[in-house]
Amino acid sequence: MTRVFVHGNPETAAIWGPLLDALRHRGESDVVCLSAPGFGAPRPDGFAASPASYVGWLTGELEQVDGPIDLVGHDWGAGHVFGLLGVRPDLIRSWAADCAGLVHRDYVWHDMAQAWQTPEVGEQVVAAMVETPAEERVAMYVGLGISDPIARALVSEMDPSLGACILALYRGAAQPMMADLGRSLLAADLPPGLVLDATNDAYSQPALGREMAGQLGADVFTMEGEGHWWMCSVADAAADGLIEFWSTLT
Repeated sequence: MTRVFVHGNPETAAIWGPLLDALRHRGESDVVCLSAPGFGAPRPDGFAASPASYVGWLTGELEQVDGPIDLVGHDWGAGHVFGLLGVRPDLIRSWAADCAGLVHRDYVWHDMAQAWQTPEVGEQVVAAMVETPAEERVAMYVGLGISDPIARALVSEMDPSLGACILALYRGAAQPMMADLGRSLLAADLPPGLVLDATNDAYSQPALGREMAGQLGADVFTMEGEGHWWMCSVADAAADGLIEFWSTLT
C-alpha cells in the first residue's frame, strides 16, 4: 500500500514531518508527500489555481503512484481530497482527512478566507503576508504551535506564486461551491473514509465535520483539545489512529 499525503495552505509538505517520522517508526515506509502548485511547488504556466485545477493536479499525481493508495489530506489538502472523491474515487483505496466541515451545507468560511475572497482586500492581505520578513513568518508559525525547524522549512519552501494561488483558490471555493460538493459526495459511492477530528481546530468547525462524517459513513478519529496542526502536536497518536484505520481495510 502507498500512503499519499496532501498538505494545505499556506504550507508545504514539511508540515507532515513529525507524523511521517512517527509512521516510519511504526514500520510505514511507503509514503509519498505531494506539494500542490503554488504551495511548495512552482505554479505551471496556464494553471488556473481554481479548486477544479487542483483536483485535476491531484488526479494526475495519483495516476502515477503505484497503488492501492490510502490518501490523507489536511486543510486545503483535505479540500482537494473531497474534490477528488467527487470525480475519481476509483483512484484510491481509502481516504483520511481533517476539515470535513468544509463540505457541510452550513459551513461558513473563516474570517481570513473571507478576506482573501474579497476583491482588493484579498490582494492587500496576501501582499502583506508575502512581504513579511522571513523571521517574523517563522515566529508566526511557532506561535501557532509548529516547531521551529518545521516553521523554517515552511517559510524557506514557499513558492513566489503563493499569494496569487491563495486568491484564486479561495475565490473559486466561495459558497455555495463547497456545500454543493458536499451534497454531491452524499450521493456518491465512496471508498472507506476516516475524518481526523481535531476538536479545537479554529478553521474547520469540527462539529460540522463530525456530522459530515456520519453522513458520509466515515469513521472518526478524535484528537480531543487539539488544533489545526495536530500532525505536529500529537503525531504519535495520529499515527496510531491512521494505522488502526488502515488495518481494518481489505
